Amino acid sequence: MAAAITLAADAPTLSAANTGFMLICSALVMLMTPGLAFFYGGMVRVKSTLNMLMMSFISLGIVTVLWVLYGFSLAFGTDSGGLIGWNSDYLGLSGIGITELWDGYTIPVYVFAVFQLMFAVLTPALISGALADRVKFTAWALFVALWATIVYFPVAHWVWGSGGWAFELGVIDFAGGTAVHINAGAAALGVILVIGKRVGFKKDPMRPHSLPLVMLGAALLWFGWFGFNAGSWLGNDDGVGALMFINTQVATGAAVLAWLIYEKIRHGAFTTLGAASGAVAGLVAITPAGGSVSPLGAIAVGAIAGVLCAMAVGLKYRFNYDDSLDVVGVHLVGGILGSLLVGFFATGGGQSDVAGLFYGGGLDQFWKQCAGVFGVLAYSLVASAVLALLIDKTLGMRVSEDDEVAGIDQVEHAETAYDFSGAGGGTVRSTTVPAPVADAAGKGETKAESKKVDA
Repeated sequence: MAAAITLAADAPTLSAANTGFMLICSALVMLMTPGLAFFYGGMVRVKSTLNMLMMSFISLGIVTVLWVLYGFSLAFGTDSGGLIGWNSDYLGLSGIGITELWDGYTIPVYVFAVFQLMFAVLTPALISGALADRVKFTAWALFVALWATIVYFPVAHWVWGSGGWAFELGVIDFAGGTAVHINAGAAALGVILVIGKRVGFKKDPMRPHSLPLVMLGAALLWFGWFGFNAGSWLGNDDGVGALMFINTQVATGAAVLAWLIYEKIRHGAFTTLGAASGAVAGLVAITPAGGSVSPLGAIAVGAIAGVLCAMAVGLKYRFNYDDSLDVVGVHLVGGILGSLLVGFFATGGGQSDVAGLFYGGGLDQFWKQCAGVFGVLAYSLVASAVLALLIDKTLGMRVSEDDEVAGIDQVEHAETAYDFSGAGGGTVRSTTVPAPVADAAGKGETKAESKKVDA
C-alpha cells in the first residue's frame, strides 16, 4: 500500500504554468507561418506576391484539418516497426480527455497536439519558396495534403515519436533540424528537379520587390522561433528551455554577422536581404543543436551556418536548378549543418549527458546524427519528387508559360498585390487653348485648338 502511495505521489500532475507557457509557444509557432509568407512574399517579383502569401496560408487550413483527422495519430500514436504510429483514440482527437496528460509531462495531450500541429503546418509552407512564380494553386494544395500525409507525419514519428527509429537510435533533434528543415529542403529540391526552372532563369532580373516586407517577415520568424525552439522542451522545470532560448538568440545574431561579413568580402556590400537570410540560416542551424550546446557553441554554430549557407545559395547557378528563394541553400544546408554540429559541440550538460567530439565524447553521436540527417534527406527527396511527378502527369503542376510571364497572381487568384488606380495627379479634362497660325500672307491670327491638359 505504501508503494502505491509513493507511485501516486510521483506521478506527474497538470502544471498550469507549463500549460500556459506551451499555449503561448504554440501561438508563437503559428505566427511563423504568416511571417514566412511575408518573408517569401517580399522576395518575389510583384506579380507573384499574393500567390506566395497564399501558398503559406493554405497550409494553415489543409494541414490543420488533416492533423486532427489522422495526422496526430500517425506521428505520435503507438509505434509500428519504428516507421509509423497509430492510436485510434487520436483520430479526430475524439478519445482524449481534456485533462489527460501527455505521457511523462505536465501538460495536457491537447496542448502537445496543438503545439506539434504548428510544426506540421509550417514545414510544407517552407517548401513553397523554392517553387515561386510557376505552380498551379490547386496542384500545390493537393501536394501539401499528400506530402503531409506521406512524408511529414511519418518523419515526425521517426524523429520524435516514442519507438521511431531515429528517436530510438539516439539522434538529437531538439526542435526540427531533421523533421522540419532538412525534410522541407530535401522536398523542395525533389520538386524543383521535376517541375523545372522559371521562364527567364539566369537571364531576367528576378530581384525582391519589397525588402521591407522581407525584413518584416524575418523579424516575425525570429520572434516566433523562440516559441518554436524553447517550447520544444515542453516545460520550464529544469532550465533546458532557457538554454535553448538564449542559444536561439545568440546563434541567430552570429549568423547575421557572419553572412554580412561574407557578403561584404564576396560582393562588396552589406545587404538587407543578406541580413534577413543570415538570420533565418542561424535560426535553422540552432534548431536541432540548441539544447545540447553552450552559448559559445551557439556562436560557432551560427557563424558556420551564416557563411556556409551564404555560399550555398549560389549553388543553384552552378548546378542549374531553380531554387527560387533559396530553400535548399538555407533550410536544407542549414539543417544539415546544425544537426551534424551536435556531434562536435554537444557539451553533455544540456538536454542530455551526450557529449560531442570537442567535449570528449568521440564521434559516436556524430555518426548517429549522420544516420538521421541522410535517412530523412533521402526519403523526403525521393518521395517528394515522386509526388510532384504524379501530380504533374495528372493534374499538371505548372501554369502555362504565358500565364507565368503575365503573372501568377492575376491568373490564379484574380487579384494583384498593389492597386495604384487611385494614385496620381487627378482627372483628365479637355480645355480649349488658342494657338497662333500663319495665313498665306504671313500674318498671324489665332485658331482654336483643343488640347488635353492633365488637371
